[in-house]
Amino acid sequence: MKNLNIKAILFLNYFVFAILLNSVGTVILQVQQNFGISKSSASVLEGFKDLPIAICSFILASFLPKIGIKKSMLIALFLVSCMCFIMPFTNTFWVFKLLFATVGVSFALIKISVFTSIGLVTETDKEHSSFMGFLEGFFMIGVLAGNVLFSLYIDDDNPKSTRWLDVYWILGGLSTLSFLFLFFSKLNEQEAKSEKTDLLGDLRNSVSLFSYKKVLFFLLCAFLFVLVEQSFQTWTPTFYREILKVPTSMSIQAGAVLAGAFALGRFLSGFFSKKFNWIYVVSFCVIGFAISLLLVLPLTHNIHIDTNTSWMNAPLVVYLFPLMGGLLAPIYPSINSVILASIPKYLHSAMSGLIVVFSAIGGTIGSIITGFVFQEFSGQQAFYLSLIPLSLLITSAIFMNKLKINPKK
Repeated sequence: MKNLNIKAILFLNYFVFAILLNSVGTVILQVQQNFGISKSSASVLEGFKDLPIAICSFILASFLPKIGIKKSMLIALFLVSCMCFIMPFTNTFWVFKLLFATVGVSFALIKISVFTSIGLVTETDKEHSSFMGFLEGFFMIGVLAGNVLFSLYIDDDNPKSTRWLDVYWILGGLSTLSFLFLFFSKLNEQEAKSEKTDLLGDLRNSVSLFSYKKVLFFLLCAFLFVLVEQSFQTWTPTFYREILKVPTSMSIQAGAVLAGAFALGRFLSGFFSKKFNWIYVVSFCVIGFAISLLLVLPLTHNIHIDTNTSWMNAPLVVYLFPLMGGLLAPIYPSINSVILASIPKYLHSAMSGLIVVFSAIGGTIGSIITGFVFQEFSGQQAFYLSLIPLSLLITSAIFMNKLKINPKK
């Protein structure tokens, strides 16, 4: 298979950052138990992760190819490796803020580089869409693996135990391994560069993207999707622990089940994107998820679960809630692939930066709103609230589908 080596590297990089990024839900739950942090205070960890992603992406996106795609990924992996090896020794909340800020900056470099690289290792629009779906699916495999890994280090009998921090030794080793694999690999970055422009010209190219209505509707779609997705991913462990009253380790494992459902949905999107128009896939997923939400959430009211409950004897709703993620999953890779395939390759870095920026802002706002509503009202109401951005998402997607881009020469 052509470009197999570099494709494998992209998968591995995405896997490592999937674990690091989406550990925020587990960390939010654990810092509440270990350090007595409130929900609203703990929710800022999402901001420490997402705002650096947004800021770094905005600054670097337009001229990252000139810096070097491979070099940017190596810097990112080096930073998170160092931070992971520090974490087992921490016992204060501010270090977790520093961890997620570092992960955020590093992920901005990784995601822009990976999204830009997809156009370099694929040849057709359908291949681009399919690879994007499989890549995002593998990202969710990383999320699943991370949740399972953390749950194995949770001490249900001692909520104050910080043994779970030993997971960062493993994560540091993984990111170091990824660094070494990438260091000894080759990537032809020539097509991602625009030799006709300097840094100022690259910035103009980035700004010019805002002149396309299709891009504007896409950015709204990306913002709204991640607002919903991140709310569920971040707050599912806390929802299971406090609303469904299951053990802490099982609450974190529920996040793994949610990630597994996302992974399956995204792998399937890689298949369906070859068979159906993207707007049909997105519409089916949004409507299906909304209906599932209205059917499943009522089952979580007034539920009584024994403290000895396990996955072998849990009520049906314990399984149904995370499985809804399978419907939500195909949306993101579908819309991302459509917009990237619509523009020249030398603009992919700038577009990828905008994707990361608006996704990060959406994730931060979604998590903070969900945390506030969860604390002041209820977990159910926090998730019912997602019906509003879902309605706006499908409307924006329909408008996006009707518009075309004719790149300016």
